[in-house]
Amino acid sequence: MDASERRTLIEERVTRNGEVQFAQLARELSVSEMTIRRDIEALESTGIVRRISGGAIAVHGSGTAFEPSYGARAGRAVDTKMHIATAIADALSPGETVILDSGSTLAAVAHAICGRGLGLTVITPSLTVATILAEEPDTTIVVTGGTLRPGELSLIGSEAERLIGTYNCDTFIAGVAGVDAARGLTEYHPQEAAVKRASVAAARRVIVGVDSAKLGRVHLVSIAPLSAVELLVTDAPGDDPCVSAAREAGVETLLVRPLAP
Repeated sequence: MDASERRTLIEERVTRNGEVQFAQLARELSVSEMTIRRDIEALESTGIVRRISGGAIAVHGSGTAFEPSYGARAGRAVDTKMHIATAIADALSPGETVILDSGSTLAAVAHAICGRGLGLTVITPSLTVATILAEEPDTTIVVTGGTLRPGELSLIGSEAERLIGTYNCDTFIAGVAGVDAARGLTEYHPQEAAVKRASVAAARRVIVGVDSAKLGRVHLVSIAPLSAVELLVTDAPGDDPCVSAAREAGVETLLVRPLAP
């Protein structure tokens, strides 16, 4: 397989799956990771992909409806997510009523909350988050109810939306699939997005924590404009276009130090 054929295959894979990993491609194509990196650089120069730590993602407008599995998302940028989660936990005050969203980043936030003695009331559509915080002293956990999404262990549907809508909350910590200057916060799944919209409406402030790979990405369903966010926590550089757009929209940005790949 020559370079042209290899790059065509990589382009098809990233367009279909939304993301590829250097190491996996190198094994499958029987070439070195350095060769794959050169292929990805060539594709990036044409605007097809964007490099991230350990791999590449489809660029803006590509693969908007494809949702990677929870396991695939949970295994990516683990240290960075924990770094972001710690910064989010630092932003919480004792006694707050907090909506903790579903997703792998929110599981990291739940772990970061443990042991702090914040005495939070936590409303969550995530069975994973509820389980992590179940033994945290002085923490009240309200699970939304609704229809369980297998694999995600998140609760969706009108029951979840109604329950969230009955509370007046201090903070919604949102997990989103994409953050874009023009399209704002977006998500793969329509019913997941509906629960997130209800959470935005129920909270006094919205905190979004995302690793830099999610910036500039637009997915199938809109949640809220960028201006709805009070605090954006990310490992992106200060000159990232989404970070700049967030600041222009009046969003406070907290840039955590990027971790080495």
